[in-house]
Amino acid sequence: MTEAQRGVLAMVAACCIWGLSALYYKLVAHVPPLEVLAHRTLWALVFFAGVLRAQGRLGQIGAILRSPRAAGLVGLAGIFIATNWLFFIWSIQLGRAVQASLGYYIFPLVAVALGAVVLREALSPVRWAAVTLAAAAVALLTWGLGVAPWFSLALAFSFGGYGLVKRWVAAGPVVSVTTEVLLLAPLALVWLWGVHAQGWVGLEDRPGAVFGTSLFDSAILMAAGPITATPLILFSYASKRVTYATVGLVQYLNPTLQFLVATLAFREPFGAWHAMAFAVIWTALAIYTAEILRQDRAARRLRASAATSGTSAT
Repeated sequence: MTEAQRGVLAMVAACCIWGLSALYYKLVAHVPPLEVLAHRTLWALVFFAGVLRAQGRLGQIGAILRSPRAAGLVGLAGIFIATNWLFFIWSIQLGRAVQASLGYYIFPLVAVALGAVVLREALSPVRWAAVTLAAAAVALLTWGLGVAPWFSLALAFSFGGYGLVKRWVAAGPVVSVTTEVLLLAPLALVWLWGVHAQGWVGLEDRPGAVFGTSLFDSAILMAAGPITATPLILFSYASKRVTYATVGLVQYLNPTLQFLVATLAFREPFGAWHAMAFAVIWTALAIYTAEILRQDRAARRLRASAATSGTSAT
């Protein structure tokens, strides 16, 4: 098996874990979302730190923290990813998994729009058309259902903001995410102390303090660590071995699995307005993907031509 094939398999495995993770968060639906988020942060830190220690790379975290700019960027990225995690957990608990899948479908197009607005990146007419279709799909769903798909927008924009900030972080993905959860860990510990010692309640005003009440609940909350960390490690492995176009194409497996879990496993409603909005989104993604693949083929042809010219010159 070639390195590229291993990369594709790793990417597929990562997207399968992400896409099916809603099944896990449904198991902890009785735990308030902020409490789940706190445990996800802490156990992800334990898992990531163990991986970096085994690789002898724990010292790289210190290099980030010693730089005020790097630490600030990583802290901002941590806020974005924590917001994304929270809205995903909350959406599953409230029966909004269809909205969650929509959010991850429109995320690539939100990322394109953010790049144009924030980074002043020039967009081709094809990409503008895809972004416009994504906006039209959200507007269609809002008009049809009488309410905006807030969870979709929150997930797409928080993940888009996360990706934007990560562009300026020099550290690798595993090191940077470990530092992100390290900076978030004090907040998670304070929240869990408040829940267990002071009876704090979260977003839904329901009691928590679930950890330690049963072996199953404690184990399932601890499992948030490897469930969070494993796909990111697989993604990091894949991104070094496959093309950007392949990564982008395989990533659609994540929201597709989320959508199937929402409609087939959770039996969430999927009416005519959902169908029309998703059809528009899928059209936009098809246009965007075709553009990415076209650019990838052109880049490969250019590299091949340059290599041939270099060989001829020698």
